[in-house]
Amino acid sequence: MGTPRTDRTRPSTDLGALLRHWREVRGASQLGLALEAGMSQRHLSFIESGRSAPSRQVLTSIVQSLDVPLRERNAVFLAAGYAPVYSEAPWNAHEMQGITRALERMLRQHNPYPALVMDRYWNVLNANESSPRFFGSFIDLAARSGPRNMLHLMFDPDGMRPFVQDWEIVAQSLVQRVYREATGRVLDEQAHALLDELFAYPGVDPSWRLHGSVGPAPNLPMIPIGFKKDGTVLRYFSMITSVGAPQSIAAQELRIESLFPSDEETEALHEAWMS
Repeated sequence: MGTPRTDRTRPSTDLGALLRHWREVRGASQLGLALEAGMSQRHLSFIESGRSAPSRQVLTSIVQSLDVPLRERNAVFLAAGYAPVYSEAPWNAHEMQGITRALERMLRQHNPYPALVMDRYWNVLNANESSPRFFGSFIDLAARSGPRNMLHLMFDPDGMRPFVQDWEIVAQSLVQRVYREATGRVLDEQAHALLDELFAYPGVDPSWRLHGSVGPAPNLPMIPIGFKKDGTVLRYFSMITSVGAPQSIAAQELRIESLFPSDEETEALHEAWMS
């Protein structure tokens, strides 16, 4: 398969159109997909043209080969006349208790550093006790209506933006993360709308939508995020945790972002400050 695309328009509800759409998104030829899915190109061609109705097993093989996100797989199954396969229950539903308990343990154990659970659009669903203490020391979090969105928080001139060292570099890296970390590596309409809102803020360069380098970070394997506090810059980097082998839409779309100090000075200052 070729290089995957990270954007898309709203696909049709017609099965053949949906499958052709996802082939295009993944840069896959009809022959390449047929080989990957273990079927003949003729059979795949008949399915895409509507001349053949695929079994659930065949359809499963196709969407797995295309790495279609679980939410969109349900749409494919519905278009073929089958019931949805993957649960669309919310992240805090009873069936998610095992995962939510694990997330809560991770959040607690990450104190005194901030850790957040977010959905696919960077809305904060849960956080450890250090997170509001940390961000609340810079801005009035109570003045921001929920659910709080971390991207808006970082881009808004009335949010964290004035306190971020080298904000332009950090903001550009965040835009690239939106593309890189999108579920299934594809931006849907709501993700595009979120980006449009971010680019509507003053001082946001339209060229940041291009996928390229955000500039050098000497001697570091990542781009640190520096927060200016009382004349000192505290530098952090983030690590992202997701659910392995998800079998529900909420499980696939959840992720936890944990901040870590990027140097010993920040580690010492942070622990003294938070204590």
